[in-house]
Amino acid sequence: MLNKKAILPALVLAAAASAALPAAAQSYHGRPPVHQAGYGAWQSINARQANLDRRIDQGVRNGQLSRREATRVRSEFNSLLRLESNYRRGGLTAWERTDLDRRFDRLSAQIRYERNDWNNRRG
Repeated sequence: MLNKKAILPALVLAAAASAALPAAAQSYHGRPPVHQAGYGAWQSINARQANLDRRIDQGVRNGQLSRREATRVRSEFNSLLRLESNYRRGGLTAWERTDLDRRFDRLSAQIRYERNDWNNRRG
C-alpha cells in the first residue's frame, strides 16, 4: 500500500525540479554569461587592474586616501603589475591566475580599508 505522507513531498519535489530545469538549461548562444562587477562575479585580470587603479585615483581625488596611503597602495599595485607580466611570459597557469586573484583581493581589501580609516586626513 502506498504511503500518502510520502507521496505529497515527492510530488512537491518533482514539481520544483521541473520548474528549475528549464532555467538551468538556458542557452547562451555560444557566449559566456555576462557577469556584473560588484556581485562577486569573476572579472578579467585587466578589468581588475583598471578597477583598482580607478579606486586609488578616486581615493586621492576625494581625500579618502592620504599621499602616504596612496603611495603605499600604488607601490603594491605596481608590484602586482610586474608579477603579472612575469607570469604571462611563460603563459598564465591556473596556479598563477589563482595567485594573482588572491593578491588582487588582498590589495582591494587594503584599498577599501585605507579609504575608510580616516587616517592622515585633514578636516
